[in-house]
Amino acid sequence: MNHRPLEDQVALVTGGGRRIGRAIALTLGRAGASVVVNYNRSKAGALATAREIEQMGAQAVALRADISRPAQVQAMFRAVRKRFDRLDVLVNNAAVFFEGTLEKLTEKDWDRILGINLKGTFFCAQAAARIMQRRRRGRIINISSLGGLQAWPGYMHYCASKAAVIMLTRCLAKTLAPHIQVNSVAPGTILFPGERPERIEKERRSTLLQRPGRPEDIAETVLFLATQGEFITGQVFVVDGGKSVQ
Repeated sequence: MNHRPLEDQVALVTGGGRRIGRAIALTLGRAGASVVVNYNRSKAGALATAREIEQMGAQAVALRADISRPAQVQAMFRAVRKRFDRLDVLVNNAAVFFEGTLEKLTEKDWDRILGINLKGTFFCAQAAARIMQRRRRGRIINISSLGGLQAWPGYMHYCASKAAVIMLTRCLAKTLAPHIQVNSVAPGTILFPGERPERIEKERRSTLLQRPGRPEDIAETVLFLATQGEFITGQVFVVDGGKSVQ
């Protein structure tokens, strides 16, 4: 078994300096990839993630870009092409999540969540595809959400953005076939260190597998899609411990 299946490949993870994005970046670096850790505000986390990847023996660089701004996206991908002259894996992970009910949602709320969760995902995929098409190969993995498949009334703007990411994944898969594979990972609830015991217990009871989700559960699925699954594209992988069938 090859323990560094991404040796000599380059991966970019948006929002890669914290939470799920950090776990994904570290997992890809551990698999041998040179990792571009994108961030907007989490500079310290992105730099720390890049340093940890370098300690594994892989290359890493932290690049700032607000992915809701296409000009910054284009500048980031130009920097990737200049430094590495290739891109093999893009993980569109960066997203925002905040409550918004029917009565309280504003235009600003909609613009913010769609600008990052949907528009940013599209323009990163567009820029990545231009680099990948030169080598006629690549993997794009969009992090959507269980909220893109279920109705959460208190987060309807978020659900709409993630449902759109799922359809965007399918459209991109059809557009970029046969050389570039595009899939989505839809996490359920993922908990992080320091969560309240009562929340951990609540999530444990809500899944068929009787435990909360971990960032590593998502990262491992991303690694599978980045390294295997040669006959998989346009699909959504729900990683929720069976919560959606409870």
